[in-house]
Amino acid sequence: MNLILVAIFVFLLNLPFGYWRANVKKNSFQWVLAIHIPVPFIIAARIFSDIGFELYTYLILVGAFFLGQFIGRLFYIRRKKTGQSPLTSCLVMDLVRNN
Repeated sequence: MNLILVAIFVFLLNLPFGYWRANVKKNSFQWVLAIHIPVPFIIAARIFSDIGFELYTYLILVGAFFLGQFIGRLFYIRRKKTGQSPLTSCLVMDLVRNN
């Protein structure tokens, strides 16, 4: 059960970072930050949840990480195509301003 909760946490944590990453130039400093800032939080969640460091946990959490980044990117692309403006690099602020 802990692994599922941590995987959900990792997925949700990466949504805004994937959104941010979609709005910056590839391989820029901000792009690298959008990928690497969530990592310490994921490591802390792994340690405090006592799920251990077994191989299968890596597969699940890495999958949740990339899925969160990918879905966050899709949110940005969808909002851009529908013409919702202003678009920033912050998913939370864009949702608050447009609702």
